[in-house]
Amino acid sequence: MTLQAQKPVDDGERAHWLAVRPRLILASAFMLFLELALIRWTGSNIVHLSYFTNFVLLGSFLGIGLGFLRVGRSRRQPYYSPVVLAVLVVVVLTFPVTVDRNTEGVLYWTSLSTSGPPAWLILPVIFCAAALVLMGPAELVGRCFPELPRLEAYRYDLIGSLTGIVAFTALSFLSAPPVFWGLIAAVCYALLLVPRPRALYVGLVTVPSLAVVGLLLAETLTAGAIWSPYYKVTFRQLEQLGVAVTDIAVNGIPHQQAVPATARLQWERQYGLPYERTTKPPKDVLIVGAGSGTDVAIALSKGATHVDAVEIDPKLRELGGSVHPDRPYADPRVTTHITDGRAFLERTGRTYDLILFALPDSLTLVSGASSLRLESYLFTEEAMRAAREHLKPGGTFSMYNYYRESWLVDRLASTMQSAFGHKPCVDVVSTAGQQAVITAGLGEADQRCGPAWAGAAPG
Repeated sequence: MTLQAQKPVDDGERAHWLAVRPRLILASAFMLFLELALIRWTGSNIVHLSYFTNFVLLGSFLGIGLGFLRVGRSRRQPYYSPVVLAVLVVVVLTFPVTVDRNTEGVLYWTSLSTSGPPAWLILPVIFCAAALVLMGPAELVGRCFPELPRLEAYRYDLIGSLTGIVAFTALSFLSAPPVFWGLIAAVCYALLLVPRPRALYVGLVTVPSLAVVGLLLAETLTAGAIWSPYYKVTFRQLEQLGVAVTDIAVNGIPHQQAVPATARLQWERQYGLPYERTTKPPKDVLIVGAGSGTDVAIALSKGATHVDAVEIDPKLRELGGSVHPDRPYADPRVTTHITDGRAFLERTGRTYDLILFALPDSLTLVSGASSLRLESYLFTEEAMRAAREHLKPGGTFSMYNYYRESWLVDRLASTMQSAFGHKPCVDVVSTAGQQAVITAGLGEADQRCGPAWAGAAPG
């Protein structure tokens, strides 16, 4: 959008204590920072936004456009932005939407049973609130443009935008909780909005900003909640079939459990099948998607002498180290790698008797239909070829998950067949959610299959 300099500049803007260039950089940085913070924070408390990942983004785009359109049409300061932000925080924290933990079976979008307001009510509220919140910073950015030559204004706008993105990214990877995001928003509002008249400024800027910080601080201090670079991770201790387990949820969705290896092998056959399909007991094992450590504990119980445990989320690994009853990460036979599984395969020079993709899911048991997940890059022929290249003679590669549809099991088995050059073993453990294990030896003689896989259905 091009803003010409013919329109009069707001007297309040002329009196602003910040010069126009630093003000433009700060406003642009704040606009991008606030947009990313809203996307991340609302998605952590409203489960629908874990699937409709672009919903808040679209609302933000609308608000940014409307904010630029308001430039020259109003001389009032956008005091509405901090007020609406405070209202949004109150609504989301008062009426969070999470998956009902009593839901049985495999979770996917159309099967979700949720607590909190219905999607048709809460999503429009969040969309409109996001638009109104972002209108404020956008309006502040737009008011700076007429005060500078056009290309110079764009230059400082770009610098500010990149600064905001880098700042939020850095805070995310430092696992900074939302109270820090709220503090930054409060400081930016205080610096960018002209305090005139002072009573109005205190009532519409200071009070809402302090409320946001206070509410986010309360959320941050909630017992059993930690913030990783990717999720809001919550956990609780419970007893299941007489066994003490730790139930872990991310962004309000049940994600995994820290369960003793013996109990997990009894409850779900898929966890032991990769070891039954090998022709020799695996000593060197690579586990991609190690999570809270149950798969690692099972590998150790099966006689592994060395386990490389790859987990992309440092907080899930940290949580597993502290709550898993078997303490697998404290075992000297285990080496942890905090990285993406495919990146690890591309960089490591080690070879293994067994490589296991152990329920690698970036959010829930099946990926959302609206966008790619991190683990999508593991379910490719290239990734499976990379795994094959890191197998020792006689080694095997195995993956298990809840695949939801039978055609998806066949498709992944066909991909594995292309990568390995022979049919894999396919064990459908349960048709509920298509719980399946797909295993391929380095050579066909390196795998022990049960019933032969018939191959993918034609068409």
